[in-house]
Amino acid sequence: MNIAVIPARGGSKRIPGKNIKMFSGKPMIAYAIAAARSSGLFKHVIVSTDDDAIVRVAQDLGAEVPFRRPTNLADDHTPTVPVIAHAIEACASLGWKIDNVCCIYPAVPLIDVGDLRAALELLTASGAEYSFPVAAFPSAIQRALKLSSSGLVASYFPEFELVRTQDLEPAFHDAGQFYWGGRDAWLNNPRVHKSGAALVIPAWRVVDIDTPEDWVRAEMLHRAITSWTHPAQADQ
Repeated sequence: MNIAVIPARGGSKRIPGKNIKMFSGKPMIAYAIAAARSSGLFKHVIVSTDDDAIVRVAQDLGAEVPFRRPTNLADDHTPTVPVIAHAIEACASLGWKIDNVCCIYPAVPLIDVGDLRAALELLTASGAEYSFPVAAFPSAIQRALKLSSSGLVASYFPEFELVRTQDLEPAFHDAGQFYWGGRDAWLNNPRVHKSGAALVIPAWRVVDIDTPEDWVRAEMLHRAITSWTHPAQADQ
């Protein structure tokens, strides 16, 4: 079976209560849960959390919380892979026979169900251990600049300073939305990027929400996209 695991700890500091804070009329985590449930890809959609309030919201939204995440996996420095590995082991103890797991981050209001499906197809077709969405950098990284303490600029890559941007190789970044992986990959291989196949998605559907300013920008993008794709919803 395939399962979705949404890792949502309760200790966000830069945006307190981030994972269940209201975003465009819904708790933030609602978008991840809704995408997973509506995709038809998962036998179980579970939330891995250490927080009672997140448990209540997640269950109200139709997700399962069959275990609690231990405190040693719920601090600011815990990587994603150990959290998903713990979830797999906890679910296996319930007798679940798991094939693939999709880790879906909780703060992904722009997530697209079609991307979830396409990335699973990519995982299967590519033979990679992981698959995940990426987006192109908005500018050529080879032309990146650094500032000195006096405010003067210098090139990070002087050899590309006079090369036209259209002649430079495109670069991509992790969209930070979700990761598909086989059960054994999550349990044995923490190098998601090194072992992954990339699904390229439009940059306008990617937003990283770490600060209050990011939150405002994300709500603006969400409203704009909703008014374009679902005008009836935008008017409500």
